[in-house]
Amino acid sequence: MKIRAVCTGSPQRLPGKKYKTGIYKHAVNGAVIIDGDGLVGDAVCNRKHHGGVDQAVYLEGALTLDWWAEELRRPIDPGTFGENLVIDGLDNRDVSVGDRFIAGDLVLEVTSARIPCSTFAAKMGDPQFVRRYTEAARPGMYCRVIKNGLAEAGTTVEYVPFDGPKITMPELIATFGRRLSSEDKARYLAAPVHFKLRAQLEAQG
Repeated sequence: MKIRAVCTGSPQRLPGKKYKTGIYKHAVNGAVIIDGDGLVGDAVCNRKHHGGVDQAVYLEGALTLDWWAEELRRPIDPGTFGENLVIDGLDNRDVSVGDRFIAGDLVLEVTSARIPCSTFAAKMGDPQFVRRYTEAARPGMYCRVIKNGLAEAGTTVEYVPFDGPKITMPELIATFGRRLSSEDKARYLAAPVHFKLRAQLEAQG
C-alpha cells in the first residue's frame, strides 16, 4: 500500500448555506505534518462533529473511491468526499476499529466510521446521498494519531490489523444509533473505539 493523495482544504460556503465548511479538500504537493489534531493547515469548521483527537484524520481507500466513480459514473478526485488521505490498494470494507496505518514515523489508528451528514449530501449535489452512502456500506474511516509524522503522496504504508475483536466499517455504519446486544456491546468496548461511541455504550448500562 501507499498514500495516493494527501488532501487539505480551507473554509468555504456551501451553495445556499450561511455557514462555512472544511469539506472541500484537494490534493496537495509535498509533505504535510500530521499531529494529534490532524493535518497542519487543514480547515475543520464544525468542531462539534468533526476533528478532535479520535477523528483527527479521515481516510478513504482508493479501491472504494474507484467503486464510487463507477457507481456515480463520474471521476472522484482525491478530496471529493472530504478525506485527508487516500490509500492505494485499500477497500474500506476490509478495515476494522484498531487497525493501524504506518507511513514513516506517522502511526494512525482507526476509531470509527464516517457517518454521512447533510453537508456531505449538499457537497455531492444529491439530497439522497446520505441514504445512498449509508446503504453502500463502504464508509471511510476516522483515525487518531498514535505518533506524529509527515504524510506525502507516494509514501509506502504498512497496514497492521487489530488483533482483538473485529468491528468493521460496514458494521459500524449499520449499527449507528442502535442499541447493541450485550455481546456486541462487550465486543465494541474491547476495541479502541472513538471516545464518544465508548461513552454512549457505557451509558446504556
